[in-house]
Amino acid sequence: MKIAIIGYSGSGKSTLARKLAEKYNIAVLHFDAVQFKPNWEIRSDAVKKKMTQVFMDIHDSWVIDGNYSKLSFDRRMEEADVIILLLFNRFSCFYRAWRRSKVYANKTRPDMAEGCNEKFDLEFMKWILWKGRTRQTKERYRNVIKNYPQKVTVIKNQMQLDRYIRSLTAN
Repeated sequence: MKIAIIGYSGSGKSTLARKLAEKYNIAVLHFDAVQFKPNWEIRSDAVKKKMTQVFMDIHDSWVIDGNYSKLSFDRRMEEADVIILLLFNRFSCFYRAWRRSKVYANKTRPDMAEGCNEKFDLEFMKWILWKGRTRQTKERYRNVIKNYPQKVTVIKNQMQLDRYIRSLTAN
């Protein structure tokens, strides 16, 4: 099984990816951990692309969470058996990210590169509320829904996410 999870920052992509990887006992790749080296240093595009391609080449089953359109986006969507699109509203994402920053204060989340302690700064707030919700991003999501309707699940709020997770445990 191959699962791609995309959606807005703070919507719960990494948490859901961990749960699905655990449930199906498959490899997981968190793109935030690919993007960053310790201390929030950004990897080169070439290295990130290579890491993504190698991961996808060596695993028959996987969960990949994150948008990162330059990292084999079309291949991920094409190969995925399931595409989960988390489209929570900006205020829910803001609250979730703020709450996460309290849980992981001065610590590194399990889905991040070591040494990238959780932060909730002004730049990230702007990203969650505005910059991460560009017309181009919304268009990309619409195209995924249009091009892969048989394998896309759109989740827009916590109640729908809880229902989806419960359906997994029922199966």
